[in-house]
Amino acid sequence: MQGDFFQLLKEQGYQFGQPATVGSGIELPSATTILAFKYRDGVLVAGDRRATAGNMVMYDRTDKVLEIDRHSVMAIAGVPATAYEMVRILEHSFKYYRRTQLQELSFEGKLRAVSKLLKENVAAALAGTGAVVPVFAGYDFEQGAAKIYFYDILGAEFEGVEYAVSGSGSPTIRGILHYVNTWGERPLAALTEEEATVQALRLLTSAAEFDSATGGVNREASLYPVVKFITQEGLRTVPDSTLKQLFETKVSRHV
Repeated sequence: MQGDFFQLLKEQGYQFGQPATVGSGIELPSATTILAFKYRDGVLVAGDRRATAGNMVMYDRTDKVLEIDRHSVMAIAGVPATAYEMVRILEHSFKYYRRTQLQELSFEGKLRAVSKLLKENVAAALAGTGAVVPVFAGYDFEQGAAKIYFYDILGAEFEGVEYAVSGSGSPTIRGILHYVNTWGERPLAALTEEEATVQALRLLTSAAEFDSATGGVNREASLYPVVKFITQEGLRTVPDSTLKQLFETKVSRHV
């Protein structure tokens, strides 16, 4: 008797012509709002701290602006597990290059490293289990300037000449950034450090107002966004005490 392999598979429960269901039924924490813009002395990078799975808030103290070395950060939007692993690989790669070559990896080299990791993650991204859409910012010593780049999930990189945003709340603040930078009293690049911090707090508060997946400020729990500055001197994190004082005096009274 001649065997029928396809009939055998059907009898065993296999279904043909059905779309792949990789990741179905799994709630993946992914929503966020991250931003970066150039100010007078360098680049500001900020992000809210909420991690969600579907309509459930999983965690409200997530750090989405991760330091890679003394002059570069990656702000993450997407699946945290994949993003954190990417940052760990980048941190190790940059450190290994610095110790073996006795010099820092060039800014161009850092950009290529981020793009390469995203390209290697394409299969997971397309399967819906590992999409990451980061913003990378750092100081380019060859050009003598702080720079911002944003990516798609396939690894294509784009320079944010003045600013860049990513995440579910980004459409709201992208419009605000364009308005402020074009018709505000001064362009973003002319803001002082304090003015840039206030602007970041206002932007993330606006994103939280219209996007349930973006966490806002919770003063009772002393929860504030993560805000970092990158200049020629290196990275600095704005302390919560400063964010609290600026929020109470220059943000909350307008909410």
